[in-house]
Amino acid sequence: MSAATPAGAVEFRQQERRPCGAEGDPVVILIGMFDSPFVRRVAISMKLLGIGFEHRDWSVGGDFERIRAYNPLGRVPTLIADDGEALIDSAAILDYLDDLVGPARALLPATGAPRRAALRLVAIAIGAAEKGALQVYERVFRPYEKRHEPWLERLRTQVHGALAELDRSCERSSGTWLVGERLTQADISVSCATTFLDGALSAAPRPEQYPALRALVSRCESLPGFAATRIAWSAPTAAAAASS
Repeated sequence: MSAATPAGAVEFRQQERRPCGAEGDPVVILIGMFDSPFVRRVAISMKLLGIGFEHRDWSVGGDFERIRAYNPLGRVPTLIADDGEALIDSAAILDYLDDLVGPARALLPATGAPRRAALRLVAIAIGAAEKGALQVYERVFRPYEKRHEPWLERLRTQVHGALAELDRSCERSSGTWLVGERLTQADISVSCATTFLDGALSAAPRPEQYPALRALVSRCESLPGFAATRIAWSAPTAAAAASS
């Protein structure tokens, strides 16, 4: 710790030379567990774009301080670029990846109506995942007698409203994928959010609900990049959070 760092504070790492892989190229590092839909959509995107990375399977519960050394919020995903820069928030990381590969290969359409359609679907999917995560936090961290059922019901309404709209979007799609003939970030984010909700919610959507959405997710999850990042969801524990 430097002399200027207050006692008990985290000293954030400066940009540093990255460790190198077998062929001498700097290593890109992705921090976070794949049962997070936010981490997973970054990992899948990197695999689809052919960007290699080292995965650090760190938990925001058990590895909170290690993560904070790179990200002051202690959140995942965090991506350490090959120049040592730490990128935080999945949306910002995905924007960086698209910029890295250029508009012809980017997973979001570059302009116009296709871009707006993809961004809308991504926003709905990620919003649903966030509302699902809030239900998990309420169940895991708040004592049973202090849980607020009207709040939980509101969260459930938001999740099912989002899934119903995604199902309608899948039904309306005339292309091979949600937005045209090429898989985009919309398909990735929708699949990651849906599989997360299936595993994380105490009252998950029934398998027969949202059939068009289920069909899209099934197609996505059969692809190698999705299969390589799919793990069973692991519920956080209050003990793990307290021990960090």
